[in-house]
Amino acid sequence: MQVLSAPRVVTDGRLHAPGWVAVSRGRVRAVGPDRPPAGLGREVALSTGVLAPGLVDIQINGGYGVDFVAAGPPDWRAVAGRLPETGTTAFVPTFITAAVPDLAAALAAYRSVAPGLRGAGARSLGVHLEGPFLSARRRGAHRAEHLCDPTPDRVEALIAAGGGALTYMTLAPERAGALDAIGRLRAAGVRVAVGHSDATYEQVRAAVDAGARLVTHLFNAQRPLHHRDAGVPGAALTDERLTCGLIVDLHHVVAPVVALAFRAAPGRLALVTDAVAALGMPPGQYRLGDEVVDVAPGRPPLRPDGTIGGSTLRMDEAVGNAVGCGVGLVPALDAATRVPADAVGRSDLGRLAADGPADVVWLSDELRTQATWIDGRCTFAAGEDMEDFE
Repeated sequence: MQVLSAPRVVTDGRLHAPGWVAVSRGRVRAVGPDRPPAGLGREVALSTGVLAPGLVDIQINGGYGVDFVAAGPPDWRAVAGRLPETGTTAFVPTFITAAVPDLAAALAAYRSVAPGLRGAGARSLGVHLEGPFLSARRRGAHRAEHLCDPTPDRVEALIAAGGGALTYMTLAPERAGALDAIGRLRAAGVRVAVGHSDATYEQVRAAVDAGARLVTHLFNAQRPLHHRDAGVPGAALTDERLTCGLIVDLHHVVAPVVALAFRAAPGRLALVTDAVAALGMPPGQYRLGDEVVDVAPGRPPLRPDGTIGGSTLRMDEAVGNAVGCGVGLVPALDAATRVPADAVGRSDLGRLAADGPADVVWLSDELRTQATWIDGRCTFAAGEDMEDFE
């Protein structure tokens, strides 16, 4: 038995200061406040920072020079192996809009790669398709020529290609056939998010009634909140059935609006990175699906027309940014762990609970990743010998 102790331990909406986590054979055995009981196991005493569940990123397009749509097996393993540097222990790769046959091929390729990712690093939790059933008016960085209505044959083609690996899909509920598509996707076990949408408040509510349960990157690429037109954010922030992704890089959403969202929808915000291949890389040009984005210091990735195309945000950075916006440490970490895990149906992840997976992150007082464990195995240690944490 190994016992990790720290000045602060946060899990499942609670703060222990100090606290400890006992781990054995890849599972959490116990979590408690104060000092660990004598004789419980070999203690690794951390003198600073906070222990938390491993971070869960449910929207990420790539990283470390790799765009997921074009990735081969070594690329997938390389990204999974490096994400623990950011505190991320589980992720949902995003494929952005492309022609339906190309998306089907990418899903099939992911299915062939996924078994080989086990043990490579961060857990991959299936795929998020962001498109192609999106609004042309709110398309953001998505290519207009590939946008289309969710006809039954297109929806069925993607469900079949996913073969159970399609975790959720973002669509615009105002498109023709969208409500029927939501019902078909839900029947196949695929979760549905509202996003890249010009839908009215009433259209979003209809989508939720049909089974949609997420909102993709709240405030971005959607009909905005207006005092006479609630838009997508108005529905997202007032309908308790919805979990809302939020990109807290302070470019996509400014600090006062981040604070407002957390106050309006406590326990329903999921921090996401929407990171692209430029994550962890120097400035330059990188792929985002069929697009090229340019990355320069101090700004998000931009398409040639100036449209933001994803981010270079890290999950631990998102937590730190949220806290800097006035969000409490506990709700900020909850938004990076339990909330996103629950949103994609993985209630075993995103918390430190007895007999749950020992996915743990040690963050510094500045909320940067110092060490990460997946299934109780140390997969990253900053400036430390990982053997010290085994």
